[in-house]
Order: sequence, then structure tokens, then C-alpha cells
Amino acid sequence: MSDHQPDAPKIEFPCENYPIKVLGDAGDELPQLVVEVMERHAPGFDQSRIRVKASRNGTYQSLTVWITATGEPQLKSIHQELIASSVTKMVL
Repeated sequence: MSDHQPDAPKIEFPCENYPIKVLGDAGDELPQLVVEVMERHAPGFDQSRIRVKASRNGTYQSLTVWITATGEPQLKSIHQELIASSVTKMVL
């Protein structure tokens, strides 16, 4: 058997409708953080498309936003800034 891993699918930039999912503590702080970070790195993204889903017990929530991804540096910056917050548990 070969240890060769198939290459990850390549994303062509700019990539419209690129989804970013953020999981974190429930409350107002996470949505505010997500909007601030997205406006900084993907100005003008469509805030009306933000989807928020609460966990079964209401302790956590997930937010999905769609941006126009311009490249790896932008996506890395978004991820680093979001994950640096104590309210954020995971960024996908």
C-alpha cells in the first residue's frame, strides 16, 4: 500500500459564496465578533445571509457566513483572529 495522500482540492480565488462556520459560546458576543472580523477581512459581505443555530441545550451556537474569499492569506487571518477569542471554540 502506498502512503501517498491525494492532494487536497484546490480552491480557485476569488471564490464567491465561501462558507465559514464558527462555533462558540451562546450570546451576543460571538455574532458581534464574527461580523467585526468579516467586515475587516471581507468588507461588504452579506450580513443578511448569516445563519445562527443554537445547540440543543442553548449553551453553544454556530454561525455560518458566506464571503468572497480572495486567497489563503485572507482565510488564515480570519481563522487566526476568530480562534484567538475566548468565546470561539472552533472555526471551520
